[in-house]
Amino acid sequence: MHRNLKLSVVIPCYNEEDGVREVIGRMPAAVDEVVVVDNNCTDRTAEVAAGLGARVVPERTPGYGTYPPEEIPRLVDELEHRKWDFLSASRFPLTDRNAMHFSNRLGNWVLTVAAGVLFFKPIRDSQSGMWVFRRPALERMRLTSDGMAFSEEIKLEAVLRGLAFGEAHIPYGARIGEVKLQKWRDGWDNLLFLVRKRLGLL
Repeated sequence: MHRNLKLSVVIPCYNEEDGVREVIGRMPAAVDEVVVVDNNCTDRTAEVAAGLGARVVPERTPGYGTYPPEEIPRLVDELEHRKWDFLSASRFPLTDRNAMHFSNRLGNWVLTVAAGVLFFKPIRDSQSGMWVFRRPALERMRLTSDGMAFSEEIKLEAVLRGLAFGEAHIPYGARIGEVKLQKWRDGWDNLLFLVRKRLGLL
């Protein structure tokens, strides 16, 4: 518990045996529940996670990488202090420029600018995969994406549905394990998703 709030951390994983071991090991004591989503892992990710006390849930659809768990209590404090419904962790400006390749930074900038232009809602890091939100907030969103675009959509939905939304900076380090993002394909798909959502074609 933290500030009398029950904290559940959901970590989607695909073959992240080493990464999940480190992230769960760094999880703050304030976290009540760690849920590891097994995206058809072929390594020992699920076994390692369960051995560390996490609840493992199978899900065929791939998810996202992991972020610094040490930041969770601070982000919850920020959410509470600001009386926000949804907080998105922003990686920019990067504390370590070597933690993200230039092409990834460029792609993120293009998608973030596109989201702002299309929806008139400024977001600093539209592709961040770390969020803190109140459970009832989900009931007000109309989420359609089951792919990489989900990350940008959930932020846009929070803003478009009138939820109290804000961003807080986090330090972002080098990724643990193999990078599975297909930069150009995923980036293009995300851009098309933004256009289709803006035109009401979803």
